[in-house]
Amino acid sequence: MNFELIISSFPKMLGAAVITVKLLAFSLAIGLLIGLFFAVLRLNKNIFINKFAYGYSYLFRGTPLLVQIYIIYFGLGQIEFIRSTFLWVILKEPFWCAIIAFALNTGAYTSEILRSAFQTIKPGVIEAGKSLGISNKIIFYKIQIPIAIRQSLPAYGNEIILMLKGTSLASTVTIMDLTGVAKHIISTTFKPVEVFILAGSIYLFMTFIIHNLIKFLEKKYSFQK
Repeated sequence: MNFELIISSFPKMLGAAVITVKLLAFSLAIGLLIGLFFAVLRLNKNIFINKFAYGYSYLFRGTPLLVQIYIIYFGLGQIEFIRSTFLWVILKEPFWCAIIAFALNTGAYTSEILRSAFQTIKPGVIEAGKSLGISNKIIFYKIQIPIAIRQSLPAYGNEIILMLKGTSLASTVTIMDLTGVAKHIISTTFKPVEVFILAGSIYLFMTFIIHNLIKFLEKKYSFQK
């Protein structure tokens, strides 16, 4: 075991971990909004709207994340029409292509998590709000969404951890995230074991932080079934 390599690689890996955290943060923020939007559509009684939302969820949950990244980064760039629009400003950048793929992917999973959480809300809670003269809009924003978020915390915590590990695929489109920098160091040192142990340890530490943050939030908001 080459401990000198581990120590010398540590600052580079920490710098790359910042890119990984940025990828995760942007993806989760956008994905949460997408997930909430499609969760509401999934609960719509209109069969076409419901099927449309289900189709989105089925498509992105049923295909590999790596394929989605490749289609967005390599595939869309081959469409001449897109290259002549403002979209090309975003789609020519691997960072934003990865963000789009991650956000759409986690949005699909989040929509199903939130849909399930919305369905666990007892009708009596909503009826109680209506009996007090509260409008449907206020009931949705002030009562249903907070309850759904609280109910979905355990499942959403797992989704965050899965997305953290999914960000390692960003290196396939030239992004120098944690995995990308690890591959670069290995290509120059030919020492995969030491480098991947270090990269894995940093991923594990980030998972530890996320896991305990979710536990803290569950306890704070008294998640109890």
